[in-house]
Amino acid sequence: MKILPDWLKNGYLRLIDPVADWCVRHHVHPNTITVIGTLCTVVGGVIYGTGHISWGGFFLGLTALFDVLDGTVARRSGQASTFGAFLDSTLDRLADGFVLGGLAVFYALNQLHHSWASVPMVVVCLLGLIGAFLTSYTRARAEALGIDAKVGMLQRPERVVLLSVPQAFFGLTLHGVVLAVIIVILTVTAWITVYQRVAFVYRATTPTDASTSPDDAAGSPAPRPAPAFDARPLLKGE
Repeated sequence: MKILPDWLKNGYLRLIDPVADWCVRHHVHPNTITVIGTLCTVVGGVIYGTGHISWGGFFLGLTALFDVLDGTVARRSGQASTFGAFLDSTLDRLADGFVLGGLAVFYALNQLHHSWASVPMVVVCLLGLIGAFLTSYTRARAEALGIDAKVGMLQRPERVVLLSVPQAFFGLTLHGVVLAVIIVILTVTAWITVYQRVAFVYRATTPTDASTSPDDAAGSPAPRPAPAFDARPLLKGE
């Protein structure tokens, strides 16, 4: 099950094609795009923290193209690099931290929403942040074992959409109920994705582990992790 259908993702990729071509023609480095995109997301998280939910959603929605643009430009310009992929993934975690952290700060400090739900929503935001980090970590750890664990219902494109589009259109509609529901959905699906990836790696490794006897395992060298590949994903997943 996927939150965003493939046709929607492919349509968005075609939509940003002219922007990517412009960046290639003007020799814009993909790492520069990655850094600018991260700074925009950090600003969006700060806007959320100040309580301007609709403005934060619009800002994050408009600047979300940086999240895809860097990888597209890297491939088309021949500037894809292992460091670029590493930088991209690292700064994505920083961006997630500021957005979800900003929402947690909003619930903790905003006087208009100090109610019985404030403390639970701070906890839900923090659980969502942990789930987002684990979503990335489980895939990275699986890749170190030579397993591509890009599975699960909530990957980065879905998370970016959930953290921007509903907030832009609904803001604090119904006294913040819409926002709270979106954050709960984000958190629950993040943890479901973590479970799906752990289960996927378990199924992928159990037959191999079972077919290796203790004597064979003791006499054979430890497997080396799969080498890193020199590319950022076409549409970011984790």
